[in-house]
Amino acid sequence: MLPIEYHLTADDLAKSLREDVYDGLTSRPKTLPPKWFYDERGSVLFERITELPEYYPTRTERAILERYAADIAAVTGSDTLVELGAGSGEKTRLLLDALGAGGTLRRFVPVDVSGDFLRDAAAGIAASYPGVDVRPVVADFVRHLHLLPTAGRRLVAMIGSTIGNLTPAERLGFLAELRGTLAEGDALLLGLDLVKAPARLRAAYDDAQGVTAEFNRNVLRVINRELDADFAPDAFAHVAPWDAEAEWIEMRLRSTRRQRVHVGALDLDVGFAEGEEMRTEISAKFRREGIEGELARAGLTLTHWWTDPDGDFALLVAVP
Repeated sequence: MLPIEYHLTADDLAKSLREDVYDGLTSRPKTLPPKWFYDERGSVLFERITELPEYYPTRTERAILERYAADIAAVTGSDTLVELGAGSGEKTRLLLDALGAGGTLRRFVPVDVSGDFLRDAAAGIAASYPGVDVRPVVADFVRHLHLLPTAGRRLVAMIGSTIGNLTPAERLGFLAELRGTLAEGDALLLGLDLVKAPARLRAAYDDAQGVTAEFNRNVLRVINRELDADFAPDAFAHVAPWDAEAEWIEMRLRSTRRQRVHVGALDLDVGFAEGEEMRTEISAKFRREGIEGELARAGLTLTHWWTDPDGDFALLVAVP
């Protein structure tokens, strides 16, 4: 069995959920963080989203990796791949294959908040790459960057435009802290969804089949189950407006009627007016000059930039 390094326990996650839900439901406007979408049902729904015709990011990033993974391996020369927010492994394998073909790959460190998910995904990688030292870490990459393994010449990968879920202030804090953990020879690989026509963005986050709407409402089901709440998910409509000034898509849940929700584990009663909206996610979209400036303010230098022919998505490498 693979050794797993734990910086988060089930009790830590339960405490974090209670704090996030209490803070979010008592704020104005109400919010909930997107990390709580991803229980087993939510993860299945998200996999369905990635296969929808409207949802271009996953297949576009995969195509960029298929074309440029060898270049990424060549310019970084990394022997250790650290993946923040480890996914199902499909895109990760493109990086592992490229680093392996380049003769440098020695170690893979997948990082995720879910121990069960991470154990299964890491075991699959270990079986496919028997010569690679696979070292899964259960951690929240926003909180535990300083605790992650630092051995080797590391490529720290954050793909899938996960960084777009952070506000600009949160991104700067994250990038600056990450910079503090990078040694000479280390590099950051970042996946970014780029600014494009608002109609395409809205369609990607509000698909015709309603899968994204179910994914959004799933956070209410998680709270019902874990915190003894009585949300009626069907009494909330999914909306995904484009904020042109901030250049991000927001996912919100709009109360379709006046209602009151009780969260038993928090001894909390929360009222919703008809039409009141609660933000559950932001997904920022980027321009090269903007992210290059953010990286510079954090002490990182953008050295390489790859995109698809239509300019929908980008992968970049930055170094300290």
